Amino acid sequence: MIKDILKDADSRMNKAVEVVRLEFNRIRTGKATTSLLDGIKVDYYGNPTPLNQVGSISTPDIHTIAIQVWDKGAIQSVEKAIQNANLGLNPIADGQLLRIPIPKLNEERRKELVKLIKKFAEEGKVAVRNVRRDAIEHLKKAEKDEHVSEDERKHAETEAQKFTDKHIKDIDILFQQKEKEIMEV
Repeated sequence: MIKDILKDADSRMNKAVEVVRLEFNRIRTGKATTSLLDGIKVDYYGNPTPLNQVGSISTPDIHTIAIQVWDKGAIQSVEKAIQNANLGLNPIADGQLLRIPIPKLNEERRKELVKLIKKFAEEGKVAVRNVRRDAIEHLKKAEKDEHVSEDERKHAETEAQKFTDKHIKDIDILFQQKEKEIMEV
């Protein structure tokens, strides 16, 4: 029972860290990455379709993203979806190819992005702590219901705290890496 609770807590904490990593990947740093366009849905003949299913996405150079749209009729829909995503990107149509220039970031925008990633990191840490709190509640309930000894419960709580510390450290490392990436000129 205790192992199941701890395993579940570790798994849920890993998911919280992964969500933070995904959020960080979506933040524009002045360098072209295909992950900037993750999550964009294109209205493709009336169906919301992921962008990577209507064309191939590549980064020909550090300041450009290129999308080779497979269906010529979908180019305007792809262009509109990118503009509506509020990423501050303006695609340029060139036949069946869309080029998206990635503008350099100014100092003010860099500071805004650091505040934003700090918020994401803090939300991730709160999620990890909530999982720990939840696990400890389950352990206390197991102690009452199934007569798990107090020593076993305390040992399990210590393990849950170790998981928490490890995952919060992971989030801090991700934050520091992303902050460095954003502040790089």
